[in-house]
Amino acid sequence: MPFTSRRAKLSLTNDEIRMIEQLAQSRAETAGRVERAKILLRYHKGATVSSIAAELQTNRPKVERCISKALQIGVHMALQDLPGRGRHPSLDAEARAWVVSLACQKPKDLGYAQELWTTRLLAKHVRKHCVDAGHHSLKQLSRGTVSKILRANQVHPHRIQYYLERRDSEFDAKMKQVLHVYKQVELWHKTGLPSEMVAVLSYDEKPGIQAIENTAPDLPPVPGEHASIGRDYEYIRHGTLSLLAGIDLLSGEVLGFVRERHRSAEFIEFLRLTDAHYPQQARIRIVLDNHSAHISKETRAYLDTAPNRFEFTFTPTHGSWLNLIESFFGKMAKTLLRGIRVKSKDELKTRIEMYLREVNEDPVVFRWKYKLDCLSVV
Repeated sequence: MPFTSRRAKLSLTNDEIRMIEQLAQSRAETAGRVERAKILLRYHKGATVSSIAAELQTNRPKVERCISKALQIGVHMALQDLPGRGRHPSLDAEARAWVVSLACQKPKDLGYAQELWTTRLLAKHVRKHCVDAGHHSLKQLSRGTVSKILRANQVHPHRIQYYLERRDSEFDAKMKQVLHVYKQVELWHKTGLPSEMVAVLSYDEKPGIQAIENTAPDLPPVPGEHASIGRDYEYIRHGTLSLLAGIDLLSGEVLGFVRERHRSAEFIEFLRLTDAHYPQQARIRIVLDNHSAHISKETRAYLDTAPNRFEFTFTPTHGSWLNLIESFFGKMAKTLLRGIRVKSKDELKTRIEMYLREVNEDPVVFRWKYKLDCLSVV
């Protein structure tokens, strides 16, 4: 004798059927509501509880609860959780706040060797001291719960986000001086050069350029087999060189050379190069950082021999990002220095100086945009 269900049939209106069909096919609704809609739709069409559970890969009690709710209080309420459902949280707000407050301290300040927390260490510390702190509910705290508490409060005590503290009390004033130079250059690009001859350079050194040699020849790409260049991991290091360079903000021309070091002697050599490059009646303005070589006794002695020739504008302390030459150095690092391999420091020097000549064949004028709109030049 075939099985006959004693459970009542689910009676639905046409509007309810359309609503459930749309919900069962939705990709925006929660998975729970979609699953309940599928259960009710199949039961309305005559499917058994066992077949529905098997088709949806769930269990019979869940299907029976959903159908019973629909028969008792209606389809709309059966699609959502009843008020008060779910387990009440065992950790109160004060206990969670105490865990967060511990995470905001360093482990070393609480007697541990570690500088940063791990979830395991923090959970262990909480379990050890929670009773004394009056939070008995934390006696069984796990690493996973610690992660959830910290994530909910957007606290990541295992990470370090670096910043640079502003230590120059005159940072804003010095920044404005640099930006006024860039503003003048921008106006000259639009209106033409002033009556007096002037050159404006952005200067800096790029030290520590490594001369690295391969231990085996690079393997070229092979279409269909190797998409990129093959290179042996091992290398031979021949030392480092320094590039001293200044970019003309009016023409884009780069003046520079490569040396072993970047002391006062090399900076004076750059000043002599600049002095020889521009007409004697031109005033040379240079934006540069406050490196000791730029204001040393030797540099000042040279500047005494060329009065009214140079005009320095120093970037503030930790404000080298204000120097436009850094943009050129960044471009150079991406196009030339990335992956460069040479057999000696002399070859590296030759390659860099060749790159400078290539740049000057088709110079690019670097323009500064940051905060220029709020400046005026009188």
